[in-house]
Amino acid sequence: MIYTLTLNPSIDYHIWIPQLTEGTIHQVQKEWKDAGGKGINVSKVLKGLGMESIALGFTGGFTGAFIQQQVENMGILHRFVSVEGDSRINVKLKTGTETDLSGVAPAVSQEALKQLFAEIDELSEGDYLVLAGSVPDSIPDDIYRTVVKRLAGKGVRIFLDAKGGALRSCLSERPFLIKPNHHELGELFGVSVDTPAKALEYGRETVVLGAQNVIVSMAGQGAVFVNEREAYYAQIPQRKAVNSIGAGDSMVAGFLYMYEQTGQVEPAFRFAVAAGSSTALSEGFCTHEKIQQFMPSITIDRLL
Repeated sequence: MIYTLTLNPSIDYHIWIPQLTEGTIHQVQKEWKDAGGKGINVSKVLKGLGMESIALGFTGGFTGAFIQQQVENMGILHRFVSVEGDSRINVKLKTGTETDLSGVAPAVSQEALKQLFAEIDELSEGDYLVLAGSVPDSIPDDIYRTVVKRLAGKGVRIFLDAKGGALRSCLSERPFLIKPNHHELGELFGVSVDTPAKALEYGRETVVLGAQNVIVSMAGQGAVFVNEREAYYAQIPQRKAVNSIGAGDSMVAGFLYMYEQTGQVEPAFRFAVAAGSSTALSEGFCTHEKIQQFMPSITIDRLL
């Protein structure tokens, strides 16, 4: 079974207005509310591709109830742990460009953490666990490492989409896949990663530190994949992105989906790039149809 963990779920509230002027009242042209959080997004994409998953995480208050309802309406199973306080609301303000306002997370108690660990301890050989997104202030920064260490030796494949200390602390635990973007990879090593060559160089460094497979997403420049044996560069056509929500999550879900089908990294990488790109180029998440339409436009070059 596939499990996704979202420590900091949200309601994503999308608002469209022509322009933003401080100190005035604006009439919203269009709005859209949905359950958000990177792990939940991965579960959504997997569901759209016909693959089941179980969503884990923390929810609370009337906003948490909305998140659970939205997840259930999509037919996604969940085992959310209830916390006091309201799950956060993130505002996505669209005025031609997109401005994000990230809400405040509810506090997570030690008892709630114990309940989450009890759920995680049930995972077994052959399962996948996707760890994705930000860590609330009330949870220790090394929570992802703690989770990975609890599963050590169980044969669970860990997919990690995190940044900064949360990413660095897990590398020695040999996660199956990490997916930093080029900014996050550069931040990890204190450098600028602005070319595919740099992405390959520092992607290899994360492999040395323990990552088994690495995808570095580079927006319009495509993406780089590297592990101990293989490396690939995916080039994509230059098109203007219309949606910044969920493209990286779609890449994670796409790789997991195709790797589970084939057991091979090259077709999984190609599918991941197509999934991420087709999400970025449309309102809403990728679908099988959109992915298949985009696949022929991707060029994959082997680098090793």
